[in-house]
Amino acid sequence: MNEPCENCLFAVYDEEFAEYSCGALWEEDVAARYWQGQYKSCPYFRPGDDYTVVQHQK
Repeated sequence: MNEPCENCLFAVYDEEFAEYSCGALWEEDVAARYWQGQYKSCPYFRPGDDYTVVQHQK
């Protein structure tokens, strides 16, 4: 993935692993194409700043 996950609106912080992961619900066919390398970047990446990420979590 080219984009840092923590900058995405769908980012979810996992305290157990101390890292961000994707909280978007991936469609099975989209996920398969992504893992096969058919996408240059995450199709669900939506950039967000601190304000938009906080608004998303409400």
